[in-house]
Amino acid sequence: MENNFSAKNVLITGASSGIGLELAKIFAQNGFNLILIARREERLRAAAAQLQSGYGSEVTLLVKDLFRKGAAQEIVDELRAWNLPVDILVNNAGFGALGAFHKMEPEKIFGMIQLNVTVLTLLTRLFLPDMLKRGYGKILNVASTAAFQPGPMMAVYYATKAFVLNFSEAITHELKGTCITVTTLCPGPTTSEFQKVAEMKDALVARTGLMSAERVAKIGYRSLMKGKRVVIPGFRNRLGTWFSKYSPRSWVIAFIHWIQESQNSTE
Repeated sequence: MENNFSAKNVLITGASSGIGLELAKIFAQNGFNLILIARREERLRAAAAQLQSGYGSEVTLLVKDLFRKGAAQEIVDELRAWNLPVDILVNNAGFGALGAFHKMEPEKIFGMIQLNVTVLTLLTRLFLPDMLKRGYGKILNVASTAAFQPGPMMAVYYATKAFVLNFSEAITHELKGTCITVTTLCPGPTTSEFQKVAEMKDALVARTGLMSAERVAKIGYRSLMKGKRVVIPGFRNRLGTWFSKYSPRSWVIAFIHWIQESQNSTE
């Protein structure tokens, strides 16, 4: 791959594993400097060591608990103090939770909205003006195929990803005529820690048809560099979103509910 983008600094949230780490590797291979954010310091430092030794990348680490109010502003303030502009922003951090909404702990609901929606929105808002002033910049917001329909048994997660998709497409339109592009990556089930965190490792959707995080990251990177608006990796995932769009809404919701409840019968 070639880096045809003149800017150099890439900020990636949720960079210690999964799609975030694979994206970091690809950016490193293409000569970008990395600003990596995650809350697990040991994992983050291990990732940085791998990237520095493997690709000779310049890596800046920010150990941040993004669930905490004010974290987004702290990130911006620290990077400005270090005179580190963000040329590419990758909003990758997020998590889901499986279960009936009325049984879910309020703290978990709050955390999901905070990480999947609030932090993504604020980081985009806080970095975008500087990108516009410099006349260049790219943003990659990681949503999900969950963004295209309601998700019984994962109601909040699906709703947050719908927000990411609609928000990103809206500001893409606002930014027409500028040098800034916003790309929304909508992966389907992917090999990562998502299933473990969501407590759905035995669900049918977590046992079949998983794409590798590396493949998803490669598709996301190429789409970002081309300035694509929305990208859905994988034919199966694109077919699923087509089904969601053109099938009766009641069918789609019932089907998603069945998938989410398809826990391993041996549990």
